Amino acid sequence: MNGHDVKRGKVYLIGAGPGDPGLMTLKGKDILSQADVIIYDYLANKIFLEYAKPQAELIYVGKKGGDHTMGQAEINRLIVEKSQAGKSVARLKGGDPFIFGRGGEEAQELVADGVPFEVVPGITSAISVPAYAGIPLTHRDHTATVAFVTGHEDPLKEESSIQWDKLATGVGTIVFLMGVGNLKKIAKNLTRHGRAPDTPVAVIRRGTVADQRTISGNLENIAERVETAGLRPPAIIVVGDVVRLRDELNWFETQPLFGKRIVVTRAREQASGFLKKLSALGAECIQFPTIEIVPPDSWEPLDTAILNLASYQWLLFTSVNGVKYFLQRLHFLKKDVRDLKGIRIGAIGPKTAEQWHQWGIIPDLVPDEYRAEAVVASFKKWDTEGVRILIPRAAKAREVLPEQLRKMGARVEVVDAYKTISPQKNTAEIQEMLEKGSIDMVTFTSSSTVTNFVEMFNSREDLAHKWMKQVSVACIGPITADTAGEQGFSVDLMPADYTIEALTSAITDFFKNTDG
Repeated sequence: MNGHDVKRGKVYLIGAGPGDPGLMTLKGKDILSQADVIIYDYLANKIFLEYAKPQAELIYVGKKGGDHTMGQAEINRLIVEKSQAGKSVARLKGGDPFIFGRGGEEAQELVADGVPFEVVPGITSAISVPAYAGIPLTHRDHTATVAFVTGHEDPLKEESSIQWDKLATGVGTIVFLMGVGNLKKIAKNLTRHGRAPDTPVAVIRRGTVADQRTISGNLENIAERVETAGLRPPAIIVVGDVVRLRDELNWFETQPLFGKRIVVTRAREQASGFLKKLSALGAECIQFPTIEIVPPDSWEPLDTAILNLASYQWLLFTSVNGVKYFLQRLHFLKKDVRDLKGIRIGAIGPKTAEQWHQWGIIPDLVPDEYRAEAVVASFKKWDTEGVRILIPRAAKAREVLPEQLRKMGARVEVVDAYKTISPQKNTAEIQEMLEKGSIDMVTFTSSSTVTNFVEMFNSREDLAHKWMKQVSVACIGPITADTAGEQGFSVDLMPADYTIEALTSAITDFFKNTDG
């Protein structure tokens, strides 16, 4: 438990925020990870559902094709039924549940039925989307007042609850949510009731994610500009002098990878650093792990080798995972790094070496180039005749390293420290995105990420020869690039150094050059 005791038979009304997964609150994420049932609306980013525990029941109650899958009364009943069955229920809503989210109605229903509940506020699009467009809603030099208004209401209907005469001139900044369809009427009502026609306006579509788009103008011309641009919901409207600050403060849309949708195929447990680097540069990352790291079929070969460590002169590691699982079994067998005294350690690259640095050990061998062939070349300065070398690595790995070392006279023993498998994952959503051409790049960080990616699709011919033709392909190194080429993919970039940092930099340069 990470600090919040999620109780059974209780409902949590959670705001998911505007779309950027980093804008979900820590408390909201914590509750999602423990809930028995997650009842959710349309979400700007479905990554939030990945926080759910494997056995959680996920129920979609939003709109599909413009039609509600379930009416509000039915949703209320469902929430009550699940909670009264003793389930902990996370009711997940975009933005904030109490700002035009009908969370108040759901809470009233829970009170009427005696169901305990909590509200977990979310970051509403009313404040976050303008911030991502470089528009502060208040500013000492411009205004000290702001109002949030539903734009979904018809401003001309007799029963309108909006007091246009007071709103038009009584508030400095006005934010309309869900108002694109009524933009012309909104602008007309504001000017009719005293707001200057040249008042700046910005309309921001799908704010905080990669395809955010902003159209600026004033009350007099904004409706025409939005129509010409073909801007469609979901979008919010910001009216007020603070919109002028956008030219100066537009930080998000000017990032080097803004607007790029990049697929990360790396194993989930290793992908977080890569995702953070790309996201920090403005990319929208789609996590689509094509490999999963799991223990080997048997620990016996590795355990036997560890129990006989004194018989080896070298330990050679070709991945971070190899080090991780080796140390895990070392500790399981009641041993520690002191048992490695006198044994030389080799690491294929800096990340693998860093795993040893954490234990106060500096590897004896780290080649300049991070591939098996370079490790073999580095060994030429050592006397390998008759030397016993243990290589704990992935099952079914390349045989280049052990074979070449044996040719140099070494006695090499290879043991499985872990294996990679293809995870069970629904490819329908990412296939649809590929078909529509809405993915800019797919990244591969090992040969197995490539082969598993292909195997996860039924229409492999269409994947290679149709859908991936319009997608840029980035590979971390030459072995991965060769595998991608064998699968029919055209590789667009590969960094000089085979690291995640170098790959990130190469991706940034690639889009800078191609966009330029």
